[in-house]
Amino acid sequence: MQTASDRYRDFCRTAPDVPVFAQPWHLDACSGGGAWDVALADENGRVVAALPYFFKQKGPFRYATMPPFVKWLGPYVLPEFRGVLKKEHLLLEELIKQLPTFAAFKQNFYPTNTNWLPFYWQQFRQTTYYTYRLNGLHNLAQLEAGINRNIRRNLQKAREQVQVVHNLGAERFYALNKMSFDRQGLPMPYSWAQFQRHDAALATHDARQFFFAVDAQGRVHSASYLIWDQQAAYYHLAGDDPALRDSGAGILLIWEAIRYASEVLGLACFDFEGSMLPAVERIRVQFGAVQTPYFFVWKYNSRAFELLEKLRP
Repeated sequence: MQTASDRYRDFCRTAPDVPVFAQPWHLDACSGGGAWDVALADENGRVVAALPYFFKQKGPFRYATMPPFVKWLGPYVLPEFRGVLKKEHLLLEELIKQLPTFAAFKQNFYPTNTNWLPFYWQQFRQTTYYTYRLNGLHNLAQLEAGINRNIRRNLQKAREQVQVVHNLGAERFYALNKMSFDRQGLPMPYSWAQFQRHDAALATHDARQFFFAVDAQGRVHSASYLIWDQQAAYYHLAGDDPALRDSGAGILLIWEAIRYASEVLGLACFDFEGSMLPAVERIRVQFGAVQTPYFFVWKYNSRAFELLEKLRP
């Protein structure tokens, strides 16, 4: 008999728009330190909705959370059932019913998920966060015309100092990415081994590209990492050399990633993968990106685990 995850793998081969974050091969690569499984809802013997989840164990507590490199999860419903509220509610209720009893459940839903009402009915809670999206990438000239004057100056400045290449590899990218965390005094949130697994999975499925800004002396100023699915490209990770940040190379790499999503990938949407930080938000808006809400949906089933989380630094 097939497991739920086996059925989900089969489902994802034909479902039209499962985001890259929820693809089984991506979850396989990102589930170090935990495991993933899925709740499924059927109609007439076929899967029509799915809710993948990642869970970890801390002492006696098993809890569902977001794995590294996975920006969004949440329920996926086949397009034919979306927006038909009565049916959609029934499918979401069935998915919730199949979730194991966790000490806590925490997920960032996809920006395309606009209905969390059945979760509310089951005492889940929700906080709204924002990502920033550029739509209409087919009209690149119009997008470029909408860029803020300050961004234009940075682009011109960077073009005079660096060129953009793609071939410096995963280790070089990881080193630049780590520099950005070091500069802020933050621990690196994932190891080289974790990033390597993640990158290998995306490369195998032709779903990522590196961007490096390199000057005439061979110094790498900035690096960025674009991933994509059939619906959108996502500005997934980035890093800068702190000593070279004034060149504006990071701004140039954003634009080059947008251009790549439009001209090479032929996609209609570019997603900055969110940020609630004021300085980052300003840059997104200056590129003309539209503020787009998504739901962080959560629930504590264990008072002891909730207290433990609140006491954690």
